[in-house]
Amino acid sequence: MRIAPEIVLANEERGELIKLTRSRLTSVRLEQRAGLVLLAADEFQNKDIAEMLGIGRMQVARWRQRYAQTRMAGIERDLPRGAPPLTVDVARLVALTTQSKPEAATHWSTRTMAEKLGVSAASVSRHWRAHGLKPHLVRGFKVSRDPKFVEKLEDIVGLYMSPPEHALVLCCDEKSQVQALDRTQPGLPMKKGRAATMTHDYKRNGTTTLFAALNVLDGQVISQCQQRHRHIEWLKFLKQIDRDTPKDKALHLIADNYATHKHPKVQEWLAKHKRITMHFTPTSASWLNMVERFFRDISENRLRRGVFTSVQELTTAIDEYVAHHNINPKPFIWTKSARDILQKVIRANENLSSKQNATLH
Repeated sequence: MRIAPEIVLANEERGELIKLTRSRLTSVRLEQRAGLVLLAADEFQNKDIAEMLGIGRMQVARWRQRYAQTRMAGIERDLPRGAPPLTVDVARLVALTTQSKPEAATHWSTRTMAEKLGVSAASVSRHWRAHGLKPHLVRGFKVSRDPKFVEKLEDIVGLYMSPPEHALVLCCDEKSQVQALDRTQPGLPMKKGRAATMTHDYKRNGTTTLFAALNVLDGQVISQCQQRHRHIEWLKFLKQIDRDTPKDKALHLIADNYATHKHPKVQEWLAKHKRITMHFTPTSASWLNMVERFFRDISENRLRRGVFTSVQELTTAIDEYVAHHNINPKPFIWTKSARDILQKVIRANENLSSKQNATLH
């Protein structure tokens, strides 16, 4: 049979406990514990104290025992709840995340890592955030292997950062296979507490190719939609650029290495139009062409969520977007020097080489 510890209070202790039970600043829990000790000191049994205070007898026994052992400090602090917190081996967590993969999967999730380390998924998530780790994300890349990479890089970045006088620099490219997609069912509009809806399936109504030339100086765009993107269509677009730009300005056109851009018919036409100079980006380096930024914007703002019942409707929407853009165009400012870009590419090549050597060995 367990015997409850006897509580004997000095006058100072009793006075302090009484003060706690009467003060408006005392928390409800501490006031209850102080009253519990006072009743225990008056030789009341645990079951009677529990009935008087409306709490459990085991709770009375615990706080009575704590006061008997550590006096006032014992009732001022809450008892720890549940199991003690698990300590995360952060070094192992980071190493596993960055240097290994889970069984039968391509990347770690908070749950698979939590199971591996025997901790909570919330703890894994917290430490991933603290170390900037995002296993669920992967970014695409491609390092150019163009033997004339440095020469082409310096040429194009030079045009961006120090354009020639009495000349226009135009970034040109085509966005092919732009689809006129019509949804199979009408979506619901956005409202408070609910996002707009759109069916995942669609009906294809044909495609168009958007040719665009972005003026580096002021952000104006010359555009043209055509059904295909052969050298014939490219040549037609070049003729439009020639018509729509001031005749007294030299033109420096930046384009990628797509075969149609270098077709003999195109070369023949360019030879007759001396004011146009072509500048080609290195292979696998389309990010050097600033018109790609415009293509991203039109895709995000007009095409991705668009509903088009015909190619004509799609073409009209593109033309309207370009016209609206040209009312108040804003140029994209290039800030990276050729040297900074080259150093980054060199580091990427070194990392790739070391990775390939490690794989071979």
